[in-house]
Amino acid sequence: MKATEGGQQMTVKRPKLKRSIIDCDIHHYTGMNVIKPYLPREYRELVDTYGAALPGGMHFNGGVGGRMVDSFPPAGGPAGSDLAYMQEHHLDPHNVEYGILTGEGMGMHGTINHDYAAALCTATNEYTIEHWLAQDSRLKGSVFIPKQEPNLSAHEIDRIGGRADIAQVIVSSGSIFPYGNRYYNPIYEACVRHNLPFTIHVGGEGSGVNAATTGAGYVTHYIESRAARPQVMMAHLASFIFEGVFERFPTLKVVLQEAGVFWIAPYLWRLDQDWKALRVQTPWVKKKPSEYFRTNMRVTTQPIEITPNREVFDQMMDSIFAKETMMFCSDYPHWDFDSPLKALPKLDDELWDRVFYQNAADIYSLPVRKAESEGKQS
Repeated sequence: MKATEGGQQMTVKRPKLKRSIIDCDIHHYTGMNVIKPYLPREYRELVDTYGAALPGGMHFNGGVGGRMVDSFPPAGGPAGSDLAYMQEHHLDPHNVEYGILTGEGMGMHGTINHDYAAALCTATNEYTIEHWLAQDSRLKGSVFIPKQEPNLSAHEIDRIGGRADIAQVIVSSGSIFPYGNRYYNPIYEACVRHNLPFTIHVGGEGSGVNAATTGAGYVTHYIESRAARPQVMMAHLASFIFEGVFERFPTLKVVLQEAGVFWIAPYLWRLDQDWKALRVQTPWVKKKPSEYFRTNMRVTTQPIEITPNREVFDQMMDSIFAKETMMFCSDYPHWDFDSPLKALPKLDDELWDRVFYQNAADIYSLPVRKAESEGKQS
C-alpha cells in the first residue's frame, strides 16, 4: 500500500499470510446513501423527507467512528466502502481465499415497520450482489432478512438463497424473542431449503423493538454493552436447544458471531448438568446440550479472550470442540480488527487448517483450497 513521508510517496510492505484463509466476517459499507437507489420509490421519497427513521447508535464506540484509523480509503469515503482498497488493505495481504460479507448497521432489525425493514434488507442484498459479489469472486454474501417478520424473511431467503455467491442468512443478536422460539420457524425452514447457515451477529440489543441489552435492563456505557454480548448469545443458544429447533431441523447450522468464545465452555457444562436434572420437562431434547452445540452450532474467533497462559487456552479450545466448531473472522474494518497473523497463538497444522479454513468451507459449502501444497503457517 502507499504512504507518504516528507511529501514523498513510499510503498509500505504489509506482512503476507502464506496459507490462504476464509474470513467469516468482513463488514462492507451498506449505508443508506448506497442502498437507497435500490429502495422502492415511496421509501426513497420518505427517506429524503424524513431521514432513515431507524433505531440504533445508543453508545459511543472505539477507534474512529468504530473503525480502524487506516481502514478509510485514501480517495475518501467510509471504511469498507471501496472494494479496491479492501483488496489491497486486507484481502490480498492476508491471503483471503473467501470472505463472507456481513454489511454495516442492523437498524432494520429493530424497526416496527416490517415492510420498510423488508425493503431495506432487499436493497442491501441487491446492492451487495451488484457492487461487491459481482466484482470479486472471493466474496460471498449474507442474506439480510427482516427477522421480526418471519414470513417476509422466508420470502427474501427464497428469492436469493439459491445463488452460488450467497453463503448464509444473517440477523442481529438483538431480537424480540430468543431465536429458538417457534415464531421463527419459517426462517429455519427456508434456511434448510437452501442449505444456508443462520448467523447471529452481535448488534441491536436494546434498540427499537428488540429486548433490553441485558436481563437486568439497559446499560450506560459501550463497554457494558460489549460485556453483555455473551449473555444475549447464551439466551439464544439455550433457546435453540431446549425449544427443540435441532430436532425439528436437524441439518440447520447456527453461527454465533462476534460475542467471544471461551464463555461457551462453562456454559455448556451448566446446560448439560441442568438437562440431566430437568430433562423430564423437555423430553424432545434427545441429546446433551453440548452434543447439539458440537453438531449444529459454530462460533467465530473475534474477539477471542486472552487466557492467563497457554495451558488454559488449550483446555478451553478442547472444551468447545474448536477443531470442529471454531471459524476465523477478522471483523474488518472495525477498530478491534483481528489480523489472522496475530489473532491466535500458534496452532498445530491440523487445528490451524480447521479454524482458518476447513470448518468454514464445510459450513458454507466452499471448495477446498486452490493450492493444497501451500506453505506452512505464517
